[in-house]
Parts: sequence; structure tokens; C-alpha cells
Amino acid sequence: MKTKKPYIITLLIFLPFLLVLYMLIEPRWIQVVQTDFYDSDIPSAFDGKRAIFLSDIHVSQFLSRERLQSIVDRVNDMNPDIVFLGGDFIYHGDEFIAPCFEELGKLRAPLGVYAVTGNHDYWGSHTAVEEAIEREGIENLNNLGKWVKIGDQRIRIGGVGDLWEDAPDYKPAIEGSETNDFVVLISHNPDYSETLLENAIDLQISGHLHGGQITFFGLFAPYLPSYYGQKYRTGLINNGKTTVLVSNGIGVIGLPFRFGARPQINVITLRSQ
Repeated sequence: MKTKKPYIITLLIFLPFLLVLYMLIEPRWIQVVQTDFYDSDIPSAFDGKRAIFLSDIHVSQFLSRERLQSIVDRVNDMNPDIVFLGGDFIYHGDEFIAPCFEELGKLRAPLGVYAVTGNHDYWGSHTAVEEAIEREGIENLNNLGKWVKIGDQRIRIGGVGDLWEDAPDYKPAIEGSETNDFVVLISHNPDYSETLLENAIDLQISGHLHGGQITFFGLFAPYLPSYYGQKYRTGLINNGKTTVLVSNGIGVIGLPFRFGARPQINVITLRSQ
């Protein structure tokens, strides 16, 4: 009688190689995540407007300028109304700053392209990063806010500096707004949402956690750089103070692996209730 043991042994030998191969493929398998965000504060002129959120691009030896160019082209092909950039533009190495922002400067959205910086952007020349943001026509919203208008209707867009490396302050983001104004806050780190006053911000958008990058089949991440465990790993979370949308981001840190945490382009469609 023939035994199946040789086949099992062969499978066990090749399984680790297949796993590593998949973990190398997943960082390039970008997922477009669609989110309809309903809020009665959204003015009718903004109903149906689409915002695209990119975070944690981490241009490096693992994510080339050519790959970023293809991502920018893909975003532009979606014809977003507004684009948000959530920081960690580079992994390390100031030589990646200029090519990164030369590509991001090609993003097109009629209501603007807005950015904050993340912790990795402070670990090199943060001044060079901010200069590149300005040079490429992207609006830097670190501890700032502005009104975005369509006709006589408007929403408030704000941002904060990085929770780890800056002194984030959301007060300028809400300056001049009232309780019935729709306010979006870009914060690289989702943990910052825990410091907000209740109902001060309608939607916070964040990255930083990479969805865990390496997870147990998307259910649990052994390591997350967050003070709140798995709470903000990925997705849409209501913490009682605001709603937080956390993206898996685009790039990687450490080894160029992902497992159960595909990179994401987040498309947020505003819906007026």
C-alpha cells in the first residue's frame, strides 16, 4: 500500500518558501478600500465628493520612485475631489525625499492635496520634508486648519504634527468652526484621537500601524506601535469621541514583508444624512 508521507514531507519542506514568497508579493498587492462616511454635518454640496487617503508610503530601497509613480497615476485615474496624505513619506535616508515629493506633486484634485508628517519624517531632515511639501504645491496642515469651499458651503480640514515627534495641537484645526460644521482631522498616529474632546472632530484619518504589517491572517498583529493594543489596527473605529479611519498604508518598514495586512488606497465618499 502506497504511503502519502513523502508528499506531506515535500509540502512541509516547500511551505515556508511559499509563505515567504507570498509575504514578498503582498506588499505590491494594493487594495482599494471604499468607505461611505455618513454625517448630517456634511453640506449638500459635498454629498458624494470623494477623498482619497494615502499614508505610510515609505519610499526606500523597498518602494521605488517608479512604484510610487504608478500609485500616483492610479489615484489620478480615480479622479478624486480631494487627496489626504497621512505622513511617513520616507523610511529613512534624506536622498528619498526629493523623488518622493516630485511624484506626489503630480497628484491632482480640484479641492486640494493636504498632508501631515509622520514620525519617520522627523527621523531625517524634517525641514527638508516640509520644504518639499511646499515646493510641490501640497498644503502642509501640521497643527493647521483651513476651510474648503464649494459655493457658499464649506467643510473644515485640519491636521496635527506627529504624536511621537512633535507637539500635536488640534485647536487650529477647529478654529472658527461650530458644532454643525463638518471637520476632518489628519493625524499620522491614530492614538491621538484619544486626546480629543468629544464631538470636536467628525472624522480623524490616520495610518502609522500598517495594519500590523505581519498578522495572524488579518485577525491579530503580534506587534503594533500603539498604546491601545489592537483597537486601532485597521478600519473604521468609533471611540466615543470621534470616528477614526485607520489605513494599512502603502509601504513597509523593516523587512519588505506583509501578511494579512495588504497595502491600501482608501477612498472616502462623503454622504450627507
